Amino acid sequence: MTTQYLTDERGEKVAAVIPIADYDALMEDVADLACVAERRDDDRISLEEVKKQLVADGLIPH
Repeated sequence: MTTQYLTDERGEKVAAVIPIADYDALMEDVADLACVAERRDDDRISLEEVKKQLVADGLIPH
């Protein structure tokens, strides 16, 4: 990531400029983290149970 900084008259960094592709990737990460936070209290199931359900749904071979 190539970052450029905008500074005030004292040379203090006040803003950052990043490539749009990097911005988009960061926003996707933020959205993913929001989903994780929303589902924090959801019931959990084991990997074995997930595999059984995928087999039952015909999504993976037995």
